[in-house]
Amino acid sequence: MYDLARIDVNLAAKPVCQFLGARGMLVEDPALHRDADQVWIESALAALPEPVASEVRTWVKALREQGPRGRAARVRRHPPLPQQPPARPHCLDHDRRRDLAEGDHQGPGGERRGRVTGYARRGLATAMRSLFRALKRERVIFRNPARDLPVGDIKGIPKSIPSDLLMGLLDQATTVVALAAVHALPGKEIQTLHTTGLDLSRGTLEVRRGLLRHTRYLEELTHQLAADWTTYRHHRWPASSNPHLLVSQKSAVDPDHPAVSIGTLSGALPRGLTLSGLRQDRILNEAAESADPLRLMRLFGITEQTAMRFVTAAHPERTAKLPR
Repeated sequence: MYDLARIDVNLAAKPVCQFLGARGMLVEDPALHRDADQVWIESALAALPEPVASEVRTWVKALREQGPRGRAARVRRHPPLPQQPPARPHCLDHDRRRDLAEGDHQGPGGERRGRVTGYARRGLATAMRSLFRALKRERVIFRNPARDLPVGDIKGIPKSIPSDLLMGLLDQATTVVALAAVHALPGKEIQTLHTTGLDLSRGTLEVRRGLLRHTRYLEELTHQLAADWTTYRHHRWPASSNPHLLVSQKSAVDPDHPAVSIGTLSGALPRGLTLSGLRQDRILNEAAESADPLRLMRLFGITEQTAMRFVTAAHPERTAKLPR
């Protein structure tokens, strides 16, 4: 594949290799088949100073061993804890660990950049809690400085889409638009829909949510769009064995059966609209009409907390605290 890719930047090397491999005409070089994630991890660790890289390497190893393959191949034997902690911790000193846990940034020269906020802070806090928890479990440190570090909830108030953007949307709707704007399916669930979950005779669509299954009943518009799409897909790619309901020109003929990308789904939307925005607008509209969280839970298969968040956004006067 690497040699083919060097021939021409526009050459799709992967389908060529799949074609040759299916006919026994491809000899693979094990030395070239490295784990892409491991390659990225090694390059990222190489950019860190060695004391920090040592602890981060321990953290990454612990996380990767939590997967099914790691658990099957792992036999953990922790050495006994020493009677007294070392005078100098293995890597980061206590003050630096505390600064990291509290979300302080420092530049390459040690200058303090201040505290991060918003999504960046939440991501950093989540990583720090995971890092120090793993280091304590691996007996690298004796105290977890991020144990009580709050992650916080930065979910904003759901907002509706301006009416001028929604005008005429359903008149030129596609299957993706209907699934997001009518049935409020998030992008990740639209990606993983299977052809076996669509039952046009009963007018139902089964949505997979982990081990759970949520059945959506299709109204006339979505039912017609789904029927038109399956007919088009059958005529366009009759030999496709991809089990996903929505496919693209590349994923339909890919033997690896990948799900369609979020970028492809977003490309089917009119300018100015997003999958998450359509979903929020649909649930918010239903919450404004009924103000019943149980109805939202049954209709969209959402949790109680999510349903209450939309009801609160649609009817703030019913949930606001009254002045004393």
